[in-house]
Amino acid sequence: MKDKLKKVVQLFFPIILGSLVGLIIKNKIDYDYLIKPLFSPPKFIFPIAWSIIYLLMGISYLLLNRKNDIKGLEKGAYYAQFVVNILWSIIFFLFKYRLLACWWIILLDFLVLWMLVLFYKNDKFCCFLNIPYFIWCLYATYLTIGIYMLN
Repeated sequence: MKDKLKKVVQLFFPIILGSLVGLIIKNKIDYDYLIKPLFSPPKFIFPIAWSIIYLLMGISYLLLNRKNDIKGLEKGAYYAQFVVNILWSIIFFLFKYRLLACWWIILLDFLVLWMLVLFYKNDKFCCFLNIPYFIWCLYATYLTIGIYMLN
């Protein structure tokens, strides 16, 4: 039973933590009032995209752990990028430090890429599950920098 609970937590950890941060910043999100760059999505796309991405992250991490050969470096990369990811929302929306958010999301891009490389060496499928996340991060980098420059 304890092992099943651990797997459920690993699977849904990103969604749960992402949702908690969403609740914290909910009343501070000013996306509708910002001047946005071309190809900016409507606001309703973000929770859908992040829910899918967080689920894929949880699945990939669960699968790596299932093999019982996940290394400390892979865990470190996974949690480091996740912490940076979560803090970006707080920096951008809660504190409105837009310039810092630009640098922070570039850091996130590199951490996600590092995680992908490490996952690829261990389990290619787990790496591929996170490709949409990396693409979304690059897109979010474009949006973050664009919003900073236009506002």
